[in-house]
Amino acid sequence: MNGVSGRMGYRQHLVRSILAIREQGGVLLSDGSRVQVEPLLVGRSEPKLAEIAHRHGIEHWTTDLDAALSDPRWDVYADFLVTSARVPALRRAIAAGKAVYTEKPTAETLDDALDLARAARDAGVKNGVVHDKLFLPGLRKLRRVLASGALGRVLSVRGEFGYWVFEGDWQAAQRPSWNYRAEDGGGIVVDMFPHWNYVMEDLFGRVESVSARAVTHIPERVDEHGKRYRATADDAAYGIFDLAGGITAQINSSWAVRVDRDELVEFQVDGTEGSAVAGLFACRVQHRSTTPKPVWNPDIRDDNDYRAGWQEVPDNEVFENGFKVQWEQFVRHVVEDAPHPYDLLSGARGVALAEAGLRSDREGRRIDLPDLRLGDGAAPSLQSDDTRVTA
Repeated sequence: MNGVSGRMGYRQHLVRSILAIREQGGVLLSDGSRVQVEPLLVGRSEPKLAEIAHRHGIEHWTTDLDAALSDPRWDVYADFLVTSARVPALRRAIAAGKAVYTEKPTAETLDDALDLARAARDAGVKNGVVHDKLFLPGLRKLRRVLASGALGRVLSVRGEFGYWVFEGDWQAAQRPSWNYRAEDGGGIVVDMFPHWNYVMEDLFGRVESVSARAVTHIPERVDEHGKRYRATADDAAYGIFDLAGGITAQINSSWAVRVDRDELVEFQVDGTEGSAVAGLFACRVQHRSTTPKPVWNPDIRDDNDYRAGWQEVPDNEVFENGFKVQWEQFVRHVVEDAPHPYDLLSGARGVALAEAGLRSDREGRRIDLPDLRLGDGAAPSLQSDDTRVTA
């Protein structure tokens, strides 16, 4: 596990996933048996690794990645590094014959992301990419609603994500400073568009084109050491996505917005038979038969309680931590070849969307996305002028 001293690597992947799996006795397999997991912590700081290992009773840790990759005891390489350091580490792990599991984005460029996917395919190693948003209770409920057909034909999706990240001067920032430096792999487009890609792809359909505006609303911030720095990466993005089947999605992502909604992320899905609004935990629906009939009249106060006309979707099941669930899914994939569609090619599609979003912003136009596949021919690329190039 490379990068466990970071926020996501430590809290979600180590503590809430691998250690939780270890404490429950391992991952349950299809034949009723269990396979146990054992972590090897990898990083650059001996004091940090030693402290984490001591705190959680972990036996193995090292600052020597090459030694870890050459040790046959370890089957899976997991990467939680900053994006700019991810590609070379993943390449070393693939060359060592390890199964790889990584955070996203998998790379800073589509070319690198596709190269990783090809390298893993050619080496015959199992590979997976984090897709945690699909396991949010709210989106799990939304999936149930969609599968029931209760919304009819889906027409559109509207997403709002974000919150105010403090600048770091009079109040500490909630996110690391590298997130706001493009030269270090920062930016909300490269961070969030890969998430939105697999959410839209899994729930509604493949993203066929994007029109986006990327903005740096806060031009100067203060880092973890109290030093002012220029924010060179976008902290907000406003995107319109054309999905397969004629669905239009619009998603706003911002670290410079104050929250006036129930949860930090919400998606509204409107269909011919009804609508749904899903967040991290909640999901509510409104059928066409209970939809009110508003009439626009700016001269009379509208006293309708529109929120009262929605019905909560019940839990009906226990929702475990999404990071833990997908770790179990990947372990089953490695051990017994269970299905796992969220591989490095899936990750490359997320990078392609981020790359297309940034290009759309630069050129002020809609960009078509190729249907990425790992053929033996030329690599697919983003739309170039009026020509769409695919493998």
